Amino acid sequence: MIDPAKRTARTLASVAGGALAGATRTIAAVRPAGKPLHPAGTVVEGVLTRHGAEDGAETGVDLLDRSGQTAVTARISRGVGLPKPVPDVWGLALRLTQEGETGDLLFASTGWNGPLRHLLVPRWEGGERPLTTLLPYRTPTGPVVLGAWPVPPAEEDGGSAWTLSWARGMGAWHEFGRLELERAVDDDMSGSDERVSFDPVENLVPGLEQYPVVARLRRPSYRIARASRGQD
Repeated sequence: MIDPAKRTARTLASVAGGALAGATRTIAAVRPAGKPLHPAGTVVEGVLTRHGAEDGAETGVDLLDRSGQTAVTARISRGVGLPKPVPDVWGLALRLTQEGETGDLLFASTGWNGPLRHLLVPRWEGGERPLTTLLPYRTPTGPVVLGAWPVPPAEEDGGSAWTLSWARGMGAWHEFGRLELERAVDDDMSGSDERVSFDPVENLVPGLEQYPVVARLRRPSYRIARASRGQD
């Protein structure tokens, strides 16, 4: 028998997911484009250097716990595509490739501390403010939220960088790696914008699972977005 609380959560997620899908469908109809959300962006290559949580905390996920390097394809974008200088919700989509396996992560501009890490926050400059995955992932040791904090790039002549961390609920952040991208984040999105389709619901990083309620919330809008650009 399904727990009443779980049934209620699933119902609310389905309703909210339908509402998000409806909003995505409306945007796609009003502004036909390859991507109804995050319509313009810059795709860059980079690398994630992982050192594991410095304080010894572990999640049971190799990406977060084990040292190494992971190739990254990233897309930086403005969520609604509002023109400068209007603030917008910024997105940082990552495709991680390691030992022949790939997975997608999607970060958005949010607050950083406490409940603010679960709230979208419009920003003027996407590369100078923190981002999180907004909603938690399921790991072998419990739910975690991932965060990206902007830091100066290693090379003075360009690029952009973030430290990546994870946290449980509203608890402390545990830094596990550093992301370096090959070019700076430009507010005008003047770089190359290849047709790369990121989907953190279907393309999971090994060890990071979507909770069913999160998948119910996100999957309908992703389906609408794919349909708007002619994908199944």
